[in-house]
Amino acid sequence: MDTLDSKFKKAFEIASAMTKKLPPDVMLHFYAYFKIATNNSGMYMPSGDDAIRNGFKLNALFQFSSVTKEEAKQKYIELVEKHNNIKL
Repeated sequence: MDTLDSKFKKAFEIASAMTKKLPPDVMLHFYAYFKIATNNSGMYMPSGDDAIRNGFKLNALFQFSSVTKEEAKQKYIELVEKHNNIKL
């Protein structure tokens, strides 16, 4: 049985290689779950030059702020499985 961390790592590798266009809301879910799962310093502030895009990212982070790191990893894995029709 794979551990949550190894499944998350595999899911990240698959997501990083995806060429399929996904709707913006799904991309924001990927973003928020990944940042929550990997951030160790409390609140994460999006970087970049586009204030509107950063606002959407920050909103996604706020929407999922009650999600634990473990839950975020599991949700990220589920998104990868759903959008790639696979089971990790």
